Amino acid sequence: MGFRISSSSSSSCFCLQRALLPPLTAIATSTRALRRSNCIPSCSVSYQKFVEFALDETKRHTHLIPSPLQEKFSFMNSKDVKGSFSMLSFEAAKIRLLRSLIIQTETMQVLDFTVFPKAEYDVPIFCANFFTSAKTNIIVLDLNPVHDIINQYEYKEKYFKSLIPLGLKYAEVWLELICKAVKETDESQIFHNLEAQHRYLTWRAEKDPGRGVLKKLIGDTLAKDMLRSFLFNGVDELGSKTFNDYFPQYCCQEGNLNKKGNIIGKSFENRPWNARGEFIGE
Repeated sequence: MGFRISSSSSSSCFCLQRALLPPLTAIATSTRALRRSNCIPSCSVSYQKFVEFALDETKRHTHLIPSPLQEKFSFMNSKDVKGSFSMLSFEAAKIRLLRSLIIQTETMQVLDFTVFPKAEYDVPIFCANFFTSAKTNIIVLDLNPVHDIINQYEYKEKYFKSLIPLGLKYAEVWLELICKAVKETDESQIFHNLEAQHRYLTWRAEKDPGRGVLKKLIGDTLAKDMLRSFLFNGVDELGSKTFNDYFPQYCCQEGNLNKKGNIIGKSFENRPWNARGEFIGE
């Protein structure tokens, strides 16, 4: 359960740094053409510029080194060769994995950008997810706590109390959090952090809403490999518990997994808690 800001409209891109986007008039002109062609112009929104900006900002706070994942996950084409996948991955002193995925096709662009802290730090996981098509722009910035902020009041106070009013300064705030974070030395707490992050990875590897798009573009086998080995790297290495171990409520009587979603992933205004992050209903 985290605090999320989401936007979905043809003008929602104003949420980004203005330097990353062309003038509004250029976007409007492009949109009229899009309605006729049903394609998106590659110059309308550059997700690569956002990634470059994010990396530059991160390098101001820490030293990034390429992840070993970069050797396997860097670029690939979709099955019909009409779409491309561009991937980057890095590590740092306090960061287990910083990775980005940009999907570009004739009709859409997708950015999935996430930063996972090392297990010695219980800092929330930072996520930025963007989607652009001919008529829709969706932007979701999310901080996913690794521990329960409903029952663990101290954890919520430690990280989330000051975040709610800060809105789109999430990226800057997250970098400040990770820079100030004190390395945990208690082995039991490190294990607790590790299991909490593995629980998150297990959920996302199974329930990520982008799974269907990946399967359509590159097939089931490559999609599963990208989800488990790159996007949610660590799900097979950081722990041995399964999805049913963490989320038994999703296991049907026949032993199959319930494919229905739940409240996770809904926008902030539809979630059952108030502006202070306190649960207010079932």
